[in-house]
Amino acid sequence: MTESILVLTHVDENGVALTKASLEAVTAGLELAAKLSATLTIGIVAAVAPPATCVLAATGARLLAVSGEAFAQPRYSTDAAACEALCRAAAATIVLAPGSARFTRVAAGVAYRLGGCIDTHITALAGTEATRWFYRQRVEAVLSRDARPWFLLLDAGTHAAFAAEPATAQIEQIAVELPALHTTVSGLRAPLQDAQTIRPDAKILLVAGAGWTKKQPDGQIHATEAGDLILGFLGATGASLGSSKSLVDQGGEGVPVLPFLTHMNQIGQTGATPRHAKGLSTCCHGEEPHVVGWRFIADRRAISLDPNCGWTRGKADVVYIADAFQVMSKVNALLDAGKA
Repeated sequence: MTESILVLTHVDENGVALTKASLEAVTAGLELAAKLSATLTIGIVAAVAPPATCVLAATGARLLAVSGEAFAQPRYSTDAAACEALCRAAAATIVLAPGSARFTRVAAGVAYRLGGCIDTHITALAGTEATRWFYRQRVEAVLSRDARPWFLLLDAGTHAAFAAEPATAQIEQIAVELPALHTTVSGLRAPLQDAQTIRPDAKILLVAGAGWTKKQPDGQIHATEAGDLILGFLGATGASLGSSKSLVDQGGEGVPVLPFLTHMNQIGQTGATPRHAKGLSTCCHGEEPHVVGWRFIADRRAISLDPNCGWTRGKADVVYIADAFQVMSKVNALLDAGKA
């Protein structure tokens, strides 16, 4: 069977560039098309196809776009109609899309409309086989399906983002018959950058453990100082913040907590498995649940007073045997001095 591959992409919140996850999906599409000797089409969903999409000319793929003010903001009815129209225009048998909130919301519905099937959290592609993880990244599975079209939502960080010199791109506009719209987007509300602690595209992940809110060598708890140190590092570096389950659970135990932490920050066996270039574990024990959360961190470092804890013995690339309060205070001072 001759495959036809479609890569679905969308622009960022500003509408001026394709998202990083979309460009990663383009890379995956190029690699898969080369393996299968298949035709490649790239679909763009945006209010107006921005100039940044000119980088896609270097792919040599057929470029399709669904444009209009109705597609400026994510909305199930409009996004589903756009993706369906792109799939039909491309006669796609395999559809790749970034596992973003925008496409994850609609992909299953579009697959149903087209009589296809869908798999999510894909991390690798080998011909007509796709790889993903189950049970909090403990079990790796290889999937293959005969049903077409086959929708595959790709996890972020599993492929390099496509990059090329901009060139003149010929983009075909696809007409979409929109259903009656029952919702309107009146605007966006987002936390201030300083208040946002979960940053999937950050280069650094800082993980805080329960040790931050335990008694320190002076016999006192310094939760306020701990919060200031952590937020200071996040603000200076733009890092993302992860947490152990024991730390986020403390809110219901009547002990001091870090007020900016929620279960959304949780990583490990019962939390997320992020993908960052570098990670620094502080005040954490590194047993199996935590190690699962760090499986895909490229450069893993830890600060610990115990050289024999499970995290330091063979699971971290670099271990600093020191007090996390002292280390982070020094690191923040150096970062402030560098800004000055």
